[in-house]
Amino acid sequence: MIAVLQRVHSAMVSFDGESVGKCGYGLMIMLGVAADDDESDARTLIDKILKLRIFRDGDGKLNLSVKDVGGDVLVISNFTLMANCYRGTRPDYSNAAHRDVSLPLYEYFIDEVNRRGVHAEHGQFGERMTIDTKMDGPVIITLDSRHLPRK
Repeated sequence: MIAVLQRVHSAMVSFDGESVGKCGYGLMIMLGVAADDDESDARTLIDKILKLRIFRDGDGKLNLSVKDVGGDVLVISNFTLMANCYRGTRPDYSNAAHRDVSLPLYEYFIDEVNRRGVHAEHGQFGERMTIDTKMDGPVIITLDSRHLPRK
């Protein structure tokens, strides 16, 4: 499972001209699910994301987490994060999970973030969306559950 985090002042996602999710100060998370991912991959990412100190403290140092600042989260599904661009010029998406695997994991991820006390909204799974962001920093971090320690 891959997550691209963007620290934002605000973010909003629309589908078919209607707003479907938003967040204030916090994180916009693009989430890609691989075919072999499971709930442990989601928990591994969430553990790291909610503790990651990428928000400024009173001294201007990146020393606070999204939980510390009372931030929001907007989660958007993005299968293109699973692209393999090693050969040729057409990305290979065969490592991306099919909907029957990725949708339950996407929903689990959002529910688990909310359960851990951080307000999370989301985009429209599997659809082409419009995303409006007001980035902060910019701070953009990529995490891969396969490269993080498991508990």
